[in-house]
Amino acid sequence: MYLIIIMVLSICNLYHVFCLSTVSMFLNTLTPKFYVALTGTSSLISGLILIFEWWYFRKYGTSFIEQVSVSHLRPLLGGVDNSSSNNSNTSNGDADSSRQSVSECKVWRNPLNLFRGAEYNRYTWVTGREPLTYYDMNLSAQDHQTFFTCDSDHIRPADAKPAKVCFTYILLAEEEATTIVEAEKLFKQALKVGEGCYRRSQQLQHHGSQYEAQHRRDTNVLVYIKRRLAMCSRKLGRTREAVKMMRDLMKEFPLLSMFNIHENLLESLLELQNYADVQAVLAKYDDISLPKSATICYTAALLKARAVSDKFSPEAASRRGLSTAEMNAVEAIHRAVEFNPHVPKYLLEMKSLILPPEHILKRGDSEAIAYAFFHLQHWKRVEGALNLLHCTWEGTFRMIPYPLEKGHLFYPYPICTETADRELLPMFHEVSVYPKKELPFFILFTAGLCSFTAMLALLTHQFPELMGVFAKAVSLTFDVLSVIFKEQYQSCSDLCGQLELT
Repeated sequence: MYLIIIMVLSICNLYHVFCLSTVSMFLNTLTPKFYVALTGTSSLISGLILIFEWWYFRKYGTSFIEQVSVSHLRPLLGGVDNSSSNNSNTSNGDADSSRQSVSECKVWRNPLNLFRGAEYNRYTWVTGREPLTYYDMNLSAQDHQTFFTCDSDHIRPADAKPAKVCFTYILLAEEEATTIVEAEKLFKQALKVGEGCYRRSQQLQHHGSQYEAQHRRDTNVLVYIKRRLAMCSRKLGRTREAVKMMRDLMKEFPLLSMFNIHENLLESLLELQNYADVQAVLAKYDDISLPKSATICYTAALLKARAVSDKFSPEAASRRGLSTAEMNAVEAIHRAVEFNPHVPKYLLEMKSLILPPEHILKRGDSEAIAYAFFHLQHWKRVEGALNLLHCTWEGTFRMIPYPLEKGHLFYPYPICTETADRELLPMFHEVSVYPKKELPFFILFTAGLCSFTAMLALLTHQFPELMGVFAKAVSLTFDVLSVIFKEQYQSCSDLCGQLELT
């Protein structure tokens, strides 16, 4: 047994002697020009890899090398995810969080979305940029198909004809009208046709499931038209008229919460500075059983801040402490920031705004843009509100050091927001990411490799003799190691001979 071990050690030593001798001979035959070419080429290749990795990380939020190694190389090498062995034990405990994550990563229609022809297209004509992504417009087409069609249309084409006329007016108002005035005229024409369809289907809704589906479709069309007409009034400066139309619509169709008309109402009431009515609307919709939004949370924070912001001073507060009203305002701001941490940078104009998309992701950058685009003016109107926000919003993150794992007042922040926001927002916008991601290891590694090889190339080019001495020193090191391994090999051979004799 000992003989076998010694023979193995001898073979290993012989292999190391051969390798080191070969390396030493190879290094002795190289010239400084070779080192310049070697280090320069290495620096160029690592620099190209670094540029590609950085571009890929900025665009997709992950390292390309890391993604390929995890997705493709690990299965080939037989790697197994460590967390898979614990799935059976943690599946029940994670079920509620998974369902919450799925619901919070759902894409919602923007209640305050702009008119495509009169606003989005005009932006494109002026700037040459497309403010909407294909994914966003495709979602809008699916919404129109869901709201404005039903299964009975192909069964009774004659009955569906007025609805198609109404739908045509809607599309013309949304996409072809170049001004809000033109869009309002087309929506009024659509309203006449839509009201007739709604009255007819209302009388027949109990005659069967097909009539009921038709009435549901006509109801959606009517609510959509009236809501867009109210938004036209708001954009044309007839804010009180818009508020009345929205209130009437909410009273007439209280169950249609999918349009989120209360958010349109809140924005219009803030424009009128009717803060008492704003508080009344919040009392109804800022309920623990109802889904939250940035509009709800930040409007509640604005009302709380309005009570103390005009006299708030961070120096005075640090000396005497916060009063009860100031504490309530700060807690409301922390609650809003925890729900959507992207909003403050837009309200404080630390980040430039773009046109909001037609769909938003709650708690994501798209929702922050949609909120700040319409509500920044309301925050500016309240004296000191932005100053209070500036002084307190970052304190939220001290309460939630691990936002992806545990929240304070809400569920943990969903990890899917970045991916969905990149599909909803145009390419020229830099998507806000929360929490901030650390640079991947491979970007740091390639940056270090590129810097090191570039430094070697520069030193070799500028000081070829000095680098030649350095290369000879490396060669001498290999020679010394070769001698050491030769001596070990000789001692192992002698030991083998003695064992054979015994």
